[in-house]
Amino acid sequence: MDWGTDLWDQNDVIDKHTQAGLDLVERYIKFVKERTEIEQSYAKQLRSLSKKYAKRGSRDEQDCRFSNHAALQEILNELNDYAGQRELIAETMMTNICVELAKFLQDLKQDRKAHLSDAKKAQQNLESSFKQLESTKKRFAKEWAEAEKATQQAEKTENDPNTTKIDVDKAKQHAHVRTHAAEECRSDYAAQLQKYNKEQNYFYYTEIPQIFNKLQDLDERRIRRLAEGYCQFSELEKKVQPIISRCLEGISAAGAKVDEKQDSLLLVEQHKSGFERPGDLDFEDYTQGIKAAGSDSSLNPPKVRAKLWPFSRKHKPAPAEDFSHLPPEQRKKMLQAKIDDVSNKLHMTQETSEALEKMKAVYEQNADLGNPSILEPQMAETAQNIGYLRGELAKYETWLSEAVGGDECTNAIVNNNNNNQQHLTQNMAEMSENHQNIYTEFDDDFEDCGQCMALYNFEGTSEGTISVTEGELLTIMEEDKGDGWMRVLRANGDEGFIPSSYVKMAS
Repeated sequence: MDWGTDLWDQNDVIDKHTQAGLDLVERYIKFVKERTEIEQSYAKQLRSLSKKYAKRGSRDEQDCRFSNHAALQEILNELNDYAGQRELIAETMMTNICVELAKFLQDLKQDRKAHLSDAKKAQQNLESSFKQLESTKKRFAKEWAEAEKATQQAEKTENDPNTTKIDVDKAKQHAHVRTHAAEECRSDYAAQLQKYNKEQNYFYYTEIPQIFNKLQDLDERRIRRLAEGYCQFSELEKKVQPIISRCLEGISAAGAKVDEKQDSLLLVEQHKSGFERPGDLDFEDYTQGIKAAGSDSSLNPPKVRAKLWPFSRKHKPAPAEDFSHLPPEQRKKMLQAKIDDVSNKLHMTQETSEALEKMKAVYEQNADLGNPSILEPQMAETAQNIGYLRGELAKYETWLSEAVGGDECTNAIVNNNNNNQQHLTQNMAEMSENHQNIYTEFDDDFEDCGQCMALYNFEGTSEGTISVTEGELLTIMEEDKGDGWMRVLRANGDEGFIPSSYVKMAS
């Protein structure tokens, strides 16, 4: 299956689809750019953080002899290297994804514009050829009418006993010239018709399929390249992941190097004085005014803040159709809103069904206005929709009954049904009030808009269409509303839609 074969008449669909694909590529490029900005900002903040807490000065260098101080310095160095890898991720994503995809997108835009331009040019050429065909056809019709008129005049002159031989010869000569001109126009029309049919066949079976297949190839290349860009988003980070892992392992190794016993021994070696401890103090007599010196000290261990572990992210369950995932009050409101929505749809569908019944009755009473059988498929579909909506309404009412409780829900449902019934009764009253004018309204709606003549044969195979033959005189019941179709009435009473381009207005 390819676009040229299966979508030969869907130029607008292909246009919108390919444009949406290009918009998606642009959106992904913007997304990656914002990701790189986040990475760069994150790396910059990490570097600033590591620089802020790095040791400086002779005093700090002495402290770094302790394993716990040295471990922090190693952690800060590893964090600085980690920040460098985040910068590398940002730079690589910008180069390999954003820049490359932007160039690829620019090429796709140019190719798409060229292909669509070729399709438009081909359509214009075919339309130009058709206009030339119509012009040749009209000239042939005009010349042939003049030839017939000249021939009739020559015969009339020949049969007139009062005319001279010279007048008769002159009339015959004029008729011969007009007939010869008409034959030439006929030959031109036949040649132009053959040329147009050939161009039309080439347009629909060769030129347009080739252009659409090129657009299909363009769109598939875009999808493939975008998929590669999706993969690159993670692959680029995977490439530096080993280095990042080594940085993280270095941080862990720095923590493992901390030796509390060694640090204690190092402190002893650095600061021990070597003096002997003071001996016992001698007893001092209070009479000499000497008081024993004393000291009181207390150690208050610092309070340690308990570590807060991050909460694990919980998977959000998919919303249930009966809104059972919501709190009770919210569930009641959502179910009631659903009931109101389904009730409104049911009410509108019932009104549509009643309108179709009345229209069918009008058609049965006056066959000139339309064929009642045309409405049967729509009436069947409407009846099916009514059944479906009633089932949906019953389902949501049952769920509301479970959520609210028996008595309260029953009252709510009864009130809701009463409101719907009152609304329906009011609309029925309005319909009855306007019942006297319905025939006049239908007469106004279906008043014929003139006559037209079929230019070509048309086989109405789909529902709602009719078949017409070339040259047939038709009555216009509904003019073209912009969709390329008009509703007409044949002399035998058949009524339906035909293409507007297949007819011309009767003078």
